[in-house]
Order: sequence, then C-alpha cells, then structure tokens
Amino acid sequence: MRRVMLLFSLLISGALTSLCQTPASIQVDWNKVVRVSKTKPTLLVIGTPPLRRSSKVHDRIFRLINDLQCDDVRYVPWQAYPRLGIAELEPPTSTATSWDFSLIDPMTEDLLTATQGHSRVLSFSTIPQWMFKTPARVAYPSDPDQVFWNYEQGTELRDATFQEAADYFARIVSWYVNGGFTDELGKRHESGHHYKIDYWEVLNEPDIEHHFDPQTYTRLYDAVVEAIHKVAPQIKFVGICWSYPSGHPELFEYFLNPAHHKPGIALDMISYHFYAVPGDDENPTIYPFTFFAQADKFLEIVGYIESIRQRLSPATGTLVNEIGTMLPDDWLQTDPTHVFQPVPASYWNLSAAVYAYVFAGLSRMGIDAAGESEITSGPGFFRSIAMLNWPEAEPNARYRVLKLISDNFSPGDKLVDSPGGVPNVMIQGFIKPDGERKLLLVNRRDRAVEMTLPGSTGARLETIDQITGSDPPAVSRIEDGRIKLGGLGVAVLTFSPK
Repeated sequence: MRRVMLLFSLLISGALTSLCQTPASIQVDWNKVVRVSKTKPTLLVIGTPPLRRSSKVHDRIFRLINDLQCDDVRYVPWQAYPRLGIAELEPPTSTATSWDFSLIDPMTEDLLTATQGHSRVLSFSTIPQWMFKTPARVAYPSDPDQVFWNYEQGTELRDATFQEAADYFARIVSWYVNGGFTDELGKRHESGHHYKIDYWEVLNEPDIEHHFDPQTYTRLYDAVVEAIHKVAPQIKFVGICWSYPSGHPELFEYFLNPAHHKPGIALDMISYHFYAVPGDDENPTIYPFTFFAQADKFLEIVGYIESIRQRLSPATGTLVNEIGTMLPDDWLQTDPTHVFQPVPASYWNLSAAVYAYVFAGLSRMGIDAAGESEITSGPGFFRSIAMLNWPEAEPNARYRVLKLISDNFSPGDKLVDSPGGVPNVMIQGFIKPDGERKLLLVNRRDRAVEMTLPGSTGARLETIDQITGSDPPAVSRIEDGRIKLGGLGVAVLTFSPK
C-alpha cells in the first residue's frame, strides 16, 4: 500500500510539474546579422486550361497571381498540353510551316500583364517532338484541353548541332520581344508584341524529360543562348533546371565550369527543384517527420551545390524555382483507372509549412529565389501541389503562406542569428531596411506549441494553421509575451515600432 501511495504521489507531482512548466523561450540575437537576404518568394505558373480566357476561373487566377506581386515568376507552357505550349507542332515542309500562337498567346499575354512591373522567367521548355529521333510520329490530342502524358519521347535530336532546336526558341523569343520572326521558309510572321523578357530558362528537368547527360545539355544550352542573344541580347539565362539535384555533383561540376562552354556564353543563373514525397505505405501522421527530414536533407544538398558554384562560377545566381510536396498518388495520374485516395485535411497546412521552412533555409544561404509550385495544378494534374481549391480556384493554405511571406519578406532584409530555442519550431528573425523587426515561425509538428518571447507584448501576429485552413491569416496581438502556434502552423510576428 505504501508503494502504491508513493507511486501515486510521484505521478501527481510529475503532472503538476508539467502543468507548471514555463513554455520554451524564443532565442533571437537582433544584434548579430548573419546575411542580407537575396531571396525572392515567388511561384511557378504552368500553361494549363484554367488559364485560358474561356475558363470560368481565368480572371480569378490571374487576379491571385497579380495580388502576390512576386518577382521572378516562372511561366512554363509545358508538354502535357501540347497545343497550349508548343508553337510549331509539325515539321516544316517545302511549302509550309505550322507556326501557330493562337492558343498560346492569350495565356502568355495575360501572364505578362498580371506580372507587369516585376521580373519574369519564361520557360517554353518543350522541344517539338518531331525534332527527336523516334520510331514513329508521336500523335497528340486535337483537343487543347486534354492532358497528354506521352508527348515527349526520344533522347536524341535529329539535328546533332542543336541548331534546329535553338532556332525554334529564338523565334519564340523574337515573337514576344521583336514583334515577330522569319520562319524556316523565309516568311515573316508578325505578332506586334514588344514585351520585356528578363530570363529565359533553357528546358525543364532535362534529366527526366529526355534523359540528357551534362555534356549534351551543356551543348544544347550554349546553342540556345547563342541563338537567342542574336535576336535579344538583353535577355539573361537560367540553366540546368534539374529535377533531382541530389547525387549528381558531376552535373554542376561540368555545367558551372566556364571551360565547358563556348566563349562568351552567359552563366547568369542555375535552377533546380525540390519536392518532399512520403512512402506510398506511410500513414499521414508520419508525413511531417518525412517531409521536414527531406527538407533538411535538401538544404544540405543546396549547401553542397553552393560550394561548387562559388568555386567555379561565383557570379552565377541560383533559383530554386519548384518547391513543393507531392503524394504518391500523383505518379499514377496517367492511369485512367486509378482511384485516388482522399487528401488528408492537414496535408495542405503541412505542405505550406514545408515551403515556409525551405524559404527560410534558402534565405540563410543566399539563394536568389524560392518558387512555390504550382498555381494551376489540381485534380488530374498534380493535384497535391495545388495552391488553389478546385473547382472554384480559391486559395488554399499553400497560397496563403506564400502571400504571407511575400507580404513580409524580401531581398534587402537582414537575417539575424536565430538559434530558436523551441523544440520543433523553426524561428528566423529578419530586420527590414527601415529597422522593423519580424520573426518567421514554422511549427514542424502536428500539435500546438506555446512559446515565450520577452518584449513581444503588443506585437502583431499573423497565423496560418489548421484553424484558419484556406482562409486569410488570423491576426492578433501578443499578450504577456506568450505566443501559441497551432500544429503545422506558419506565423509572422511583427514588432511594434520603438
């Protein structure tokens, strides 16, 4: 009986101690600046049917893009919708060419209008299929709104000099920059366009789309840069665009070495991508552990790539222009018989938190842009990287977090030493150019956490969590220096001016 009473006493004592514990205190050294940020929060826009002017959600999507006011927005007319992304679907004959921008132009014009006043990265990434050696012609749907997953085939271009592909991209650039171009038969095509293109990205994920090795890709990159510079010498270029940067140091070692390029070829920017993906047998309760572990691993890879870049081509910048999470179901979307599993409600906040976490990590390493992927994705087209709820195309938590970050953080902010001090909460302090102080907080676990921060009483707290869901951030004021952050929550704390 005495042992029982002693055990009961110890349990009660432990419970009371736990209840009386002081929440962990946030640790930030506002006097220790570790870097001036270069990192632009931005997004990927793929040319898909929702962007067409006939779409019921066309106006809403472009308004949402405009509301973000992001720089370095990446626009990719892509091979999954051939008629919406490829301007010359058939090879020229001795009497005619197939150049046609009638479906491509409206989307591109509206994207350039929605991002007016901001820098853009254009990536007409798909080489026309007829330029590749294949056993037979690759057919494609007559319906421009029908997704088609088998357009890109072949690994070897029919023109070993790459000039045919390079000239194709140069004509697209001339169409949008110079008012038109002259085709393969000497015929002039007038567009009337005189847009400013800041960056042209050479292909998209060539490691998986055509399985190019570093040497092949580098030769093609040089040919494209050379051809485009003849018609638009002011354009800068983005290269590599790799989908799986891990485990491929030879790619970066080769491409970033100026000795492997023709004289005068610009190495303005490189890009690569990151998606956190769980195992197909994982329970959703495990996702946060998997996703943030993969995010940490990716940030380690970024550090390694940065060491190569700084050694070989220090003037070259870096865009991580696809950042997201993906469910295993998305890999099976090409199977029309596949039955998709429901997306857990917490997934969207988790995915949003991963983006915020990676954004902070990239900011600490001086990466030029962190692009969230992707605003037109939905059911049937990479549904788990969606930034909008369908069919209404209203923002979900992923869009809300990008806007929260875009509204609060930008290049020129000073990043300060932020040890954190709160288990499983990422904390990063920023000082704005006008001296205003802000904290970005990311809860890596699906449980609420309470923190303290002396001197924070009265500070403004904007929070996106599973309570706000797809709604705009909840706004409150800190009382008694205590901050509560919901499970998988992202928050920005802005201190009142002194």
